[in-house]
Amino acid sequence: MTLGNLLSVDQIVPEMRSRERWSAIVELADILVQSGRVASSDRDSILASLRAREETMSTGIGFGIAIPHASSDRITQVVAAFGRSPDGIDFESLDNAPVRFIVMFVVPKDHFQVHLRTLAAIAKFLNDRGVRERLAGAVGAQEILNIFANSGR
Repeated sequence: MTLGNLLSVDQIVPEMRSRERWSAIVELADILVQSGRVASSDRDSILASLRAREETMSTGIGFGIAIPHASSDRITQVVAAFGRSPDGIDFESLDNAPVRFIVMFVVPKDHFQVHLRTLAAIAKFLNDRGVRERLAGAVGAQEILNIFANSGR
């Protein structure tokens, strides 16, 4: 499973408005609702799961990357959203660097292996400096999606 399989143009925010960690997570959750990936009636439950995970330890992994994630009984398949912040967001990352790239995903409850594989695939993909440079220079959601879709090729 690649990010190209999980994302579509309407799940990508090329210029996030948010300036802090929690509002960035809310902004991406709202994209999942607007794109029809998450029912509006499930939004608050999914946000509560994401907040609970984020409060245990920041999902800012360094190199300008954050991967907020959670599991939920409100969905039946993995859903994801991507946001890019031109100015960076304080995510209390391991390296204290501002986060420019956020991949948020939610997996169905009790799909532990899928959760781990998805997290590992995203981290490995974004750990590539060339990928981060291409994402930083991409113009618009379609170009960002193309970078994700061509990963692993």
